[in-house]
Amino acid sequence: MKPMTVTHGGTDALGVPAHDFSTNRNACGPCPQALDALSQAHAAQYPDPQYTALRARLADFHGVTAERIVIAASASDFIHRITMHAAREGAAVASLPAHHYGDYAHAAQVWRLPLAARDGITEAGPGLHWACAPSSPLGQPEDVWPLWSEPAPPGTWRVIDCAYAPLRLEPGMEPAVPSQVRDAWQMWTPNKALGMTGVRAAYAIAPEAVPHDEIDALRALSPSWPVGAHGEAMLTAWTAPATRQWLAQSLQRLRDWKAQQLDLVQRLGWQVLPGSQANYFVARWPQAQQGDAMQTRLAQLRAQGIKLRDCDSFGLPGCVRMGVLAPASQNALLAAWQPMEKHHAIE
Repeated sequence: MKPMTVTHGGTDALGVPAHDFSTNRNACGPCPQALDALSQAHAAQYPDPQYTALRARLADFHGVTAERIVIAASASDFIHRITMHAAREGAAVASLPAHHYGDYAHAAQVWRLPLAARDGITEAGPGLHWACAPSSPLGQPEDVWPLWSEPAPPGTWRVIDCAYAPLRLEPGMEPAVPSQVRDAWQMWTPNKALGMTGVRAAYAIAPEAVPHDEIDALRALSPSWPVGAHGEAMLTAWTAPATRQWLAQSLQRLRDWKAQQLDLVQRLGWQVLPGSQANYFVARWPQAQQGDAMQTRLAQLRAQGIKLRDCDSFGLPGCVRMGVLAPASQNALLAAWQPMEKHHAIE
C-alpha cells in the first residue's frame, strides 16, 4: 500500500511564513487569556492521566456529562483513533465530504477502510462517516444534516469536525450543528479559534446514547497523557468567560478583515467561490495562472514570506484557500502580486 501524502498549511521547510494565508487559525490571536494560562501551567508535573477536572469543566461548558468527554492530543489523533476503533469493530466503509481535510482519507487508508461516495441524501452504508461544520475548505454548511437527523443504523459511526464552528462570522446564524443531530460524535479543536495552533490539544464529545464501554475503548486506544500541561491549560482557558469575550470581539474584527480581503482578491482577478461562513474562503485563479504557472507563482510568493494553500489536495485544482489575515498581510500580498502580473504581461 502506497502511503498517502497529507498536505497541511503553515510552517514548512522555509520556516514560519511572515504572512500565512494557508491556515485557518484566528488571525487576532494568540488569545491573551489562553497565553496567560499557558504561562502558569505546571510544566514540571505530569497532568492527571484521567484529566478529571478538565473533563468536568468541558462537560459543564457543553452541558453534557463528563463521561462523554474524550481528551485527544489533536484532531488528527482522534481521527486516527476513531477510525481504528471503527475498523476494529467491523466498519465496512468510510465516507467523506466532497472536499475535505486529508487526514480523514489518510486514516481510512491506514486502516484499510474503502472510501464510499455519498450524496447527502442516502447513507453510504454501515461504516464511518465524516462531516465538518462548517466545511473545509469552502466554509459552507454541510448537506447531511437532514439524513443525520435520523437515528444512526447499527454499525455506523458519524463524526462532526467542529474545528471551525467557533469561527463562523455571520451574526445571528443557527448553530453549526443542528440540535436534532444526536447520534454523531463532535470533535473540537479550540486552538484554531484561539489563534494558537502551535499548542496541540483537542477533545471529542460522545453521543448521549453511546455505551460507556465504547467510550472506554476510545480512551484505551490512546497512550498515557495524550495532552501535556500546556494543552491542558489551553483547553481549560477555552471555557473561561474572559476567553469567550475575547473571541466574540475578535470575530467582529475578522468580519471587517474578511470584507477587505474579499475585495482585494477580486481586484486581483481571482474568482471567489461563494458560500463561506467562516474566517476563510476559496478563490479560483484565472485559467492562464493555473497548472505549472500556479505552482511557480505560489513558490515566488512563498519566497517573499507569503503562503497560500493550494486546494488541489481538496479536489479543487486551480484554487487557493485563504485564511483571513490583517490588512498589513493583505497589503503584502498585493505588493508581491502586482510585479509578477506586470512581468507576466511583458512576457
